[in-house]
Amino acid sequence: MAKGRVVIDERLCKGCSLCVINCPMGVLELDSSKLNEKGYNPATPVNADKCTGCAICALMCPDVAITVERGDN
Repeated sequence: MAKGRVVIDERLCKGCSLCVINCPMGVLELDSSKLNEKGYNPATPVNADKCTGCAICALMCPDVAITVERGDN
């Protein structure tokens, strides 16, 4: 069971992959099937059930596009 939930503001995401690269659980990927309004492929949770709520992804995001909710989800 997931201990955290990653919420990504796709409008702010510039697809830099820092969250994807630094997630120790492999929760995130860039969504190559979608472009945001700025023309970037936004990050998206693909293994949401593996999220531990560590928030490394949010700390690494230079655009503050990620929020991690912790607790029972």
